[in-house]
Amino acid sequence: MKTYETLAQMQSLIGEVVGTSDWVIIDQQRIQMFADATGDHQWIHVDPERAAKGPFGAPIAHGFLTLSLLPVFTTRAFAIRDIRMGVNYGLNRVRFLKPVPVNSRLRAHFKLLRFEPLDNNGAQLTYEMTVEMEGGDKPVCVAESIVRAFA
Repeated sequence: MKTYETLAQMQSLIGEVVGTSDWVIIDQQRIQMFADATGDHQWIHVDPERAAKGPFGAPIAHGFLTLSLLPVFTTRAFAIRDIRMGVNYGLNRVRFLKPVPVNSRLRAHFKLLRFEPLDNNGAQLTYEMTVEMEGGDKPVCVAESIVRAFA
């Protein structure tokens, strides 16, 4: 995990990858818990026997499960020491490019796209989050995450 001392320091890192998370395992229990939390119990996610005979050969994670791991990926990829508070401001251009089979390992890379100063020692940061699957040939998800942070 990378650590940065100040929020202001981030402005000089536009265009750079500021962190890469640890791997996160997407097991059937995590998929089931997400299905229970969201009410999305489609068989391709929660019925291993039926999913084994389906188009992906195994259960797959919900696309929104992958996206919902954004906080986990972020906290395992980088930290900015002087931030006292940060809030999710939104997302741009979310794409799910490839299914995530059960028991896959995912990690995310964060590239800083924009830094916009805000009042009260804050900044709006836009990151490109690229989620890769171990052994995969292309990303499983790409999204722009917008965060408002205050030092």
